[in-house]
Amino acid sequence: MVKIAPSVLSANFANLQKDINSIKDYCEYIHYDVMDGHFVPNVSFGYSILNDLNKICDNYLDVHLMISDPLKYAQNFIDAGADLVTFHYEAMNHEKDIHELIQYLHDHHVDAGISIKPQTPVEVLLPFLDDVDLVLVMSVEPGFGGQSFIPSAIDKIQKLCDLRGARTYLIEVDGGINAVTAKMCRDAGVDVLVAGSYIFKEKDRKKYIEALR
Repeated sequence: MVKIAPSVLSANFANLQKDINSIKDYCEYIHYDVMDGHFVPNVSFGYSILNDLNKICDNYLDVHLMISDPLKYAQNFIDAGADLVTFHYEAMNHEKDIHELIQYLHDHHVDAGISIKPQTPVEVLLPFLDDVDLVLVMSVEPGFGGQSFIPSAIDKIQKLCDLRGARTYLIEVDGGINAVTAKMCRDAGVDVLVAGSYIFKEKDRKKYIEALR
């Protein structure tokens, strides 16, 4: 069954613990978006809030770094409790740097994910698919919540399924996920669905999480 990763970017930070308590028993992952105002035009939270999250839930902490120079900051998020650190292909300068970061994460007992923006083809990931634990397909432009789903993400999910073979990486999709787009992604073969405003804007969050499955 597909895993659900509510994005805390859409939570109410004046009542963060209450919001996390309202979803943590109904989902497998908690998705934590990090934005630096440089790689993407918005700014979100750093590793201190992740450390707080780690204290109040046992969910798998899925950290999405939308930042420049992710290797420089990876250790901070590892120390704060990340189970998975996903970085952007587009944030890296050289193939060797990507391999170095994947190895660094594995050496520190954290799962390694790699993400691509909507305009980036799946084929650029071929040198890394044997080594990563997860591939994150962005179905919106990274940096802002509440955007509409970009349908080309479906083709990318299907390509990643076709390429997987004996590889073990999971396929995650993030952006514009609701009950309709979730079904499209499930049919294409996705493993993990990230959803933010779709879940957190509702009172009955269990119902809306289950609607994604």
